[in-house]
Amino acid sequence: MNYSKMKEMANANIDYLIEILEKNHVSVVTRKKHSYIMYQGIESEYIYVLKEGVAKISNILRDGREFNIAYVAEPDFVSLLEEKQNDGISALFNVRIETDTASFYKISRNDFWTWVKNDLSLFKVVDDFYKRRLALNLEILQKMTINGKKGAVCACINTLIDDFGIRKKEGILIDFPVTNEDIAGFCGISTRNSVNRILHDLKEEQVIDVVDNKIMVYNPQYLEDYVS
Repeated sequence: MNYSKMKEMANANIDYLIEILEKNHVSVVTRKKHSYIMYQGIESEYIYVLKEGVAKISNILRDGREFNIAYVAEPDFVSLLEEKQNDGISALFNVRIETDTASFYKISRNDFWTWVKNDLSLFKVVDDFYKRRLALNLEILQKMTINGKKGAVCACINTLIDDFGIRKKEGILIDFPVTNEDIAGFCGISTRNSVNRILHDLKEEQVIDVVDNKIMVYNPQYLEDYVS
């Protein structure tokens, strides 16, 4: 089962998670656009769950480039994955706010894992998250290695449809401004100029267009066929 299908099936589990957080009166923090809720490699004693807004998960590669992993646009964990070090537990990823504001449930890590140990349903929520993240990692690997740069960009746009797509008479509007630099970051492409050329080709083929800084997809089947 692919990542998109698993996301669709996760809603009931996420609803239960939110119910638990509300029941326990977990505090909510709000951050402004382009600020970070977590930094890769920085120790944190908290787990964060997106409540409202959009956040982008990324990490820094060894050559210093930022590699984008996913947008989180619905309530879900943004920081459950972690790395144990001698001096504590640190984040594996950067988590940056992409909307004007975004709010997060902020849970003590110790409290959360105590709840998990005593609640089978909450354990299943965590297990589901790990399975979805594994599926996402496999899709990222496939996207970057099988179909070249154009296939990676097509796969990225196809994922954006899942995250932000709104069906219109003329096609599907990705109702979220995504820069060419961000697309390059999602695809492991070193320069946005390469993305510019690929998007230009897709426009020439009448697969997409850019309307008010948002991507309009006229031929979603083309994207699906290209990455399948």
